[in-house]
Amino acid sequence: MGIQIANAPCSWGVLEFDLEGEAAGYTQVLDEMAQAGYAGTELGDWGFMPTDPKELRAALDARSLQLLAAFVPAALKDAAAHDAGEEAALRTAHLLRRAAGRGCFIVLADDNGAVKARTQNAGRVTPDLGLSESQWYTFAEGANRIAGAVYKQTGLRTVFHHHCAGYVETPAEVEKLLSLTDPEVVGLCLDTGHYVYGGGDPLDALEKHRGRIWHVHFKDCHPDIAAQARAEGWDYFEAVRRGVFCELGQGSVDFPAIVEALRAMDYKGWVVVEQDVLPSMGTPLASAKRNREYLKGLGL
Repeated sequence: MGIQIANAPCSWGVLEFDLEGEAAGYTQVLDEMAQAGYAGTELGDWGFMPTDPKELRAALDARSLQLLAAFVPAALKDAAAHDAGEEAALRTAHLLRRAAGRGCFIVLADDNGAVKARTQNAGRVTPDLGLSESQWYTFAEGANRIAGAVYKQTGLRTVFHHHCAGYVETPAEVEKLLSLTDPEVVGLCLDTGHYVYGGGDPLDALEKHRGRIWHVHFKDCHPDIAAQARAEGWDYFEAVRRGVFCELGQGSVDFPAIVEALRAMDYKGWVVVEQDVLPSMGTPLASAKRNREYLKGLGL
């Protein structure tokens, strides 16, 4: 089977952050996701969709949607938070395993948006805002521990999601984390929009980290809005509010070249469309339809 296309609840304003506005409920999100032509979804925040495996599976089956992953944030820099991170990841992994089987991923991430300096300087972080060497080892130890526990108890693999407003944002930070984590249990979720906003080229990441890329998020990044955010000092949430993550094909991410590169490396996983919006923004269904049509134009 070739590349399959999914979407995620964040495209409907269902984000892990406590932001203004009320997001759509899961029935509306799943209905509209299926209506827009997507084949799968990620879980969204814990409790957004049903947490009973049978109920969750029934909701997905009714719309012919496949569950493929779930985003789990953890404050990996702090060793004291590793217990809670492991507990959250295992709770989520057991739900995925029971509702959808062994093919799902835990999408592990930093506790993005929790550190003021990283949130304020998203898209323009400098090395002095990064982790110390000892903090890097603590961070990687937490990722290895959580991914190892998830695999041992559920058979599911874990991918780390680099993310603006977290401690793993820039290409150098992505490379550092991968160098310190176990390639048997920790892969990479390549997010094209975050990689660009963090100062990188996703094509470089595909070449450099191809063996670790097990899951892919398609997100675009508007160059003019990104430049304005840097020039005016917007924080991460203001940049999102202003539309830095625009509809696919409207920004600077070279999706035709990325699709070609994924095919060249024989990638057979999922591509998940993510167009992060705040709950009060836009018309998600219309955007989801346009994003799906754009990818059909690329043969996906």
